[in-house]
Parts: sequence; C-alpha cells; structure tokens
Amino acid sequence: MTTRSWLLCLAMALLAGCQYLPEQLQLPAGPSSQQSPSNGSALCHAELPDFDNAPCLLHDWVAFGLASQRGDRVWREATLTRLGGESAERRLARAVLLAWGDRRQWNRASALYKADLHAAPSDLQPLLRYWLNELEGRRRLAGQLAESRSEQEATLEENAALTEELEALAEKLDQLTAIEQSINLRQQNE
Repeated sequence: MTTRSWLLCLAMALLAGCQYLPEQLQLPAGPSSQQSPSNGSALCHAELPDFDNAPCLLHDWVAFGLASQRGDRVWREATLTRLGGESAERRLARAVLLAWGDRRQWNRASALYKADLHAAPSDLQPLLRYWLNELEGRRRLAGQLAESRSEQEATLEENAALTEELEALAEKLDQLTAIEQSINLRQQNE
C-alpha cells in the first residue's frame, strides 16, 4: 500500500471511531437538548411548557410544539383539558396546541397568540411570533383555497347553465330546420 492509501485508511478509522471517544475528549457540538442546563440540576423535559425554567424555556416550548404537531385529536383534547387557566403561559400553550388542530381552532389559536405574545419572556417571543406567522400563513392559504373552490363551483354551475342553454338553442335550431325543410318540401310539391 502507498502512503496515501495508509493516510486515507487512518483518516477513515479516526472519523468512524469518534463516537467512541470519552465525552471529555470530544469537542462540544453546541447546546444539546439532553444536556443539563445548570450543572446537572434538572433536565429539560416538561410535559407542559411554562415560563419558570429559563434554561429550559426554548427546549420545552419547542418540544411541546412538536408534540402538538404530531399528536392526534385525542391527545390534543386531553392536553387542552390540562392546560386550563388564564395565565399567559397557559393561554400561549393552548395557542400552540390549537394551531395544530383543525381549521376551526386556528382562529382561536391566532387570537390567543396575539393577545398574550407580549407577556412571554423575550427569549421566547421570536419563536412564538414565528409560529403565529406560520399559522397566519396557513389560515391565509386555507382562505385562498376555499375562495378558489368557491370560484370553481361557480364556474362549473355557470358552465352547466350555459350547456343547458346551448342544448335548448340546438333543439330550437333543429325544430326551425325541420320547419324550414317542411316548407321547402311543400314549395317543391306545389
């Protein structure tokens, strides 16, 4: 083997085995959602997000947003029941949950976001604003789709009416043609 081949094999072996190095020797890859936020005191795993645990704030809200997106109707209804209360954090959590419900719930979610977004911690506001904008985009697209369907139905109804009118005109034309042929036959026979 050439030196180049040896170096290539060595580099591949080093790259392939990096996960087996002790954690102290590995370079940090950035903040991990599984790392303890404050020297091992608590991990970020709140089922229902709140504003209390500042080091876990974003992690808990993102995890709740993903769970809301992935959850089914039954899970959403059960979680919605658990999110009672009128505090800003509960209302915003309901907004996140309702934003992934059916279209009827989107208006309520939008209203909750808009009413309480200002009460969220400043670190959380960009995420909530992004989710609100995404929800508003979905609402706008759903509205455009409904309008397009309505226009399509109106066009189909108009086309059906025009088709009936054309058929009626074609029938009258056939009748007039028959009358004209009858008149022409009489004139020829006279």
